Amino acid sequence: MNRTATVQRDTKETQIRVQLDLDGSGAARLATGIGFFDHMLDQIARHGLIDLEIEARGDLHIDGHHTVEDVGITLGMAVAQAVGDKRGLTRYGHAFVPLDEALSRVVVDFSGRPGLHMDVPFKAGMIGGFDTQLAYEFFQGFANHALVTLHIDNLKGENAHHQCETVFKAFARALRMALAPDPRSAGVIPSTKGSL
Repeated sequence: MNRTATVQRDTKETQIRVQLDLDGSGAARLATGIGFFDHMLDQIARHGLIDLEIEARGDLHIDGHHTVEDVGITLGMAVAQAVGDKRGLTRYGHAFVPLDEALSRVVVDFSGRPGLHMDVPFKAGMIGGFDTQLAYEFFQGFANHALVTLHIDNLKGENAHHQCETVFKAFARALRMALAPDPRSAGVIPSTKGSL
């Protein structure tokens, strides 16, 4: 099954192009104009084993808000397109990821019902040129457009870089688990409703 997608989303604030292969090797080509954000998106590709290309042009002369949020939206749209009707999908995924003193947990459900519950008490407002408040905006945009329920918790952490990186790595690993084909349910939609 070919689980790929290309989505172009243009607004007056941003122009975003996302191309992905959910069954890739973790290769990434990323250009959002926000260095730390590119580093986090690379975690999604590498640890999710998703081949990912993202090109974003946004109104960074204002701030990073529109760019980060709209990348989340466009990535969510691309993932939703690539998974299709979700037949044979594992559906649920979870991961705990540490980095030095930091530890985060992410749980995802490809439920068809968007929802984000996020508890990440960042210890700093900025990481390089990345406003830590924008992590929530990214995941909100993703959840709304990938149609997933997403729970994100930073359980421990004193360094904001470590906190954020564990969140993105755990997100990637949870995605990888949820997106894996379930050989025992090949061709079956993983819901008692018969649709997701």
